Amino acid sequence: MTAGVPTAVSRACTTLLGVPARTAQRLAAGTRTAVYRTGLADGRSVVVKLYAATARRNAITEGSAIRAVATRVPVPAVLGCGPLPGHGSTALITADLGPLTLGGAVNSGQVPSERALRDLGGLLGRLHRAPVHVSTPRRPFYEQVSSLGRRCPPGTLDRIGPALAALADAAHLAPVWCHGDVHFDNVVISGPRAVRHLVDFTDAAPGARESDVAQTLVMTDALASVRAGFLSDSYPLALDPRLLSAWAVLHTVRCWAHSSPGDDRVLWTGRLNELARRTPHLFHAPRPQRTRR
Repeated sequence: MTAGVPTAVSRACTTLLGVPARTAQRLAAGTRTAVYRTGLADGRSVVVKLYAATARRNAITEGSAIRAVATRVPVPAVLGCGPLPGHGSTALITADLGPLTLGGAVNSGQVPSERALRDLGGLLGRLHRAPVHVSTPRRPFYEQVSSLGRRCPPGTLDRIGPALAALADAAHLAPVWCHGDVHFDNVVISGPRAVRHLVDFTDAAPGARESDVAQTLVMTDALASVRAGFLSDSYPLALDPRLLSAWAVLHTVRCWAHSSPGDDRVLWTGRLNELARRTPHLFHAPRPQRTRR
């Protein structure tokens, strides 16, 4: 192993590509995944993503999702994916598209936020036209709800009962390929024509198109504003407004449940309360507390 290159990254490159790694720069790290920009001995730069053995999904499922949608939407080329012998984890290696994200371009003033939202709408539309094979595993809606319920205080899911009921009633609709986390920093701008590429398919799976669009609106803070129109105007497929609103409620609750105490929690609490004011039909009215006599 070259000094400074994590053992798992080195093993991924030699096992899946047959080329040693010379350098590794960590780009992101979570509880179950880590991402490195890696320089290879043959001069190439690649991105290595490691999945822990305890992750619900793995590099193989992400690699399969990227390949399934690659004919419809720009994505990084998959160079290799699979298990790492003797390590218990899996690795996904993709081509390195470079460091410029759409988020970075917006923050630096290179791309106006309105244009960036239109870019996201166009990318989502292209992604949602990718064919979904009948054998592709789908995550049941009840599993999503039960997973969220384990993170929420008692009564939270009861509060959004009407939204959950609307989503459960529509669970039979034909699914599309959903990315699950489309926002400015998951789009990389690459090449002389500044092509927008979707990256990070960790949560990609078949699902409702309204779920993916609502997730993006929530993550870009474009709900209930003229900014939502920039995205929706560039999205080419039909959307059910009631389902879109119901998914926005669920995704906002999920962000609230995963927020950190302090300013982050205050932010998401405010956004959730605003949704309750705007779409009261998707919330149960709070029950008045009894006072003891």
